[in-house]
Amino acid sequence: MAQKNRQRGGRAKTLAEHVGKITKPIFGVRGFADAAIINDWPVIAGEHLADHSAPEKIHYSPGNKDRGVLHLRINNGGLATYVQHQGDVLIEKINSYFGYAAVERIHINQGPLPEPPGSPPPPVPPLPETEERGLLKNLSDIEDEDLHQALEGLGRAVLGKTLKQKP
Repeated sequence: MAQKNRQRGGRAKTLAEHVGKITKPIFGVRGFADAAIINDWPVIAGEHLADHSAPEKIHYSPGNKDRGVLHLRINNGGLATYVQHQGDVLIEKINSYFGYAAVERIHINQGPLPEPPGSPPPPVPPLPETEERGLLKNLSDIEDEDLHQALEGLGRAVLGKTLKQKP
């Protein structure tokens, strides 16, 4: 019996079409209907505010999916005061972006912003000369070049951290 040629699913879909389905449960826990407010924060709030702030969550009263409280983290005290006074303008921008009254109030949390994913770690400061010599002396017997380099990097990081912590 010969199989019939069937057409399947249609066109290939972009990754962006699938990401929403994947991230919706994750963002839903934080009160975000979708990732739009996080992904488009620079467009909604403007580049300057977006550089110093990040939406943390939107809290809705039980049974409601509108008129929520946006929890906004801001890393600059002066800008936090500005947002507090100009909150109505920001709320209007957010609501016009979504097309409905998604946010009614803004709750400001002042503090450092989370590091963006994939940020490189801070560089390891150079060691004092005595520590450098001691590290290289301890590693002089290791012949495997890859192992030597790995242990040297680890030693620099550990010694740099302990020297940084000493008063």
